[in-house]
Amino acid sequence: GFTQAANVEYKSREWNWGVQEQSVAEDYRAEVGYVPRNGYVNIDSFVGYLFFPKGGIVLDHGPKIGLNYFFDQRLNRTDNTNEFSYLVQFRDRSELTSSFGNEFVELLKPFDPTQSGNVPLPIGSRHFWNALTMQYVSKPQSMFTYTVSGRYGGYYAHGTRTSILSELGYRFQPYVSLSAIVNYNYIDLPDPWNITDFWLIGPKVDITFTNKIFWATLFQYNEQTKNFNLNSRFQWRYKPASDLFIVYTNNYFIDPPVGRNWALTVKLSYWFNN
Repeated sequence: GFTQAANVEYKSREWNWGVQEQSVAEDYRAEVGYVPRNGYVNIDSFVGYLFFPKGGIVLDHGPKIGLNYFFDQRLNRTDNTNEFSYLVQFRDRSELTSSFGNEFVELLKPFDPTQSGNVPLPIGSRHFWNALTMQYVSKPQSMFTYTVSGRYGGYYAHGTRTSILSELGYRFQPYVSLSAIVNYNYIDLPDPWNITDFWLIGPKVDITFTNKIFWATLFQYNEQTKNFNLNSRFQWRYKPASDLFIVYTNNYFIDPPVGRNWALTVKLSYWFNN
């Protein structure tokens, strides 16, 4: 198989634009690395402009247009996203972004839009929708940080999806960092899917014992699939660029409580520096 990619980007104080192209053959095998799927050509481009006020609480603001298109090997369009956004960055480095997007998807395999074991949409079905999103990111230098975003718009099968996402974080300098992601989705579709709503909750704890020993644990609960996941990682940097990792993962259903899989992984890296 064959794959190739090219990228060009320009950035000045006011202007920022770029174009990226990627092609992956149908029979390509990623021996080392990862590709999202095989047999596609992707063209991703954007252009943005910034205004700089002379005073006030706003540092800069401006529009940005992004176009992301996927084609098969015969250059037939399979999906795309067109997005117009407007970014406002404040002098305390917090940010406010509003976006309007237009999306198209032609399914390459059967897909249940609720991921609940319901009737799947057929291969080759075509879906279009528009959506509006807004996001606010607090100033990163604070001990307490947060991100709040919301999305409302269309979805598969002429349905609608409303999503609210909140990311919270607090740092107890210099040893402990706490964070959590809370995501709520409300999906309204025609028969046979009807209304589906669910929560995704993911708290995380990062502890720095010394400048060489670290421990991080992520808990994640998905109400949609009734699934709980635990990932805990211990890291010992015994010399520069050389680490010992011990990772424990456990994944199981909540109702009924049935274990799916668990693993204990040990990784040792050593840097030969001559």
